[in-house]
Amino acid sequence: MKQYISPDKSKSFREKSPQVQELINTTLYILDTFGIPLDTTPRRLERMAIAFLASSNVKKMTGFKNSKDLNSGYALKTRDIINYVNNHFGENISSGSYDDIRRKDLKLLTVAEVVLQSSPNSATNDSTRGYSINPTYAELIRDFGAKDWEKMVSEKLKNIEPLSKKLKREREIAKVNVTLPSGGELTFSAGEHNDLQKAIIEDFLPRYGHSAEIFYVGDTSDKYLYLEKEKLEELNFFEISHEELPDVIAYSKKKNWLYLIEAVHSSGPISELRLIQLQKLTKECKADIVYVTAFLNRPKFRQFMTDIAWETEVWIADNQDHLIHFNGDKFLGPYKPE
Repeated sequence: MKQYISPDKSKSFREKSPQVQELINTTLYILDTFGIPLDTTPRRLERMAIAFLASSNVKKMTGFKNSKDLNSGYALKTRDIINYVNNHFGENISSGSYDDIRRKDLKLLTVAEVVLQSSPNSATNDSTRGYSINPTYAELIRDFGAKDWEKMVSEKLKNIEPLSKKLKREREIAKVNVTLPSGGELTFSAGEHNDLQKAIIEDFLPRYGHSAEIFYVGDTSDKYLYLEKEKLEELNFFEISHEELPDVIAYSKKKNWLYLIEAVHSSGPISELRLIQLQKLTKECKADIVYVTAFLNRPKFRQFMTDIAWETEVWIADNQDHLIHFNGDKFLGPYKPE
């Protein structure tokens, strides 16, 4: 059986007895088979497992066959769950943390309806509300260890879409597809910052990029979503793994211009300090540098306007056909020291 939590990954887990460790990992296997997503921290997994065990009145490995459910009249309030896990699983959770039981430890289990509320129509903060196992799942828990148990689960739950699959589908829907100037496609995670990067690629560069090719794009969930490392190295660009990478890098071979573009949603315009940092990092670059700060709209631009460095450019996505040049002597292009 897979070891979902190892002692070297969690101090609280390491301090538990081998029997409790085995019980928690077995519980996580059961929840995994039920389709509960387990892509979180070891401590969060540990807390979910023991809250589940408390809701089913299981204290040891042999207890699964006697698992309680809502039909049996068994249900524990959040404070009762805290007392249960403190008494049986070596925890020391404060009685004042009862909201964490509902909001964190049982959250996925109640959304998936593996754990049910004893009074589902009561107020959210109803102190009398209890939690217990859904009878449909309790039958499977009581059969745990039987031959072909996973097959039994699959058959009994065939008409129930697993929560892990639902969440995965939602994450896939919440993506932003981006078409590169070269005709390729990228898929960003959803969010205003990535919406702006989409606009930079699809609206700014076709207008002002002089046939620029994308060399680098970062995503809020993937720093190296798109990278042409060898092409950047040919231009003597600075170390790709450097933390000072801008959001978008594009190169116009026609002009020999390298665009360093910051997509600003909550922070990070090309300020005087940022400009100095980038100039130092690109001092060996063979291309001429164009520094651009991009914003989604003018209110966001006004928020950061006083931070913008001279000799840089500003583009605002909801005014696509205009640029703001932070210098009076020329329009878009690289600025070279006298």
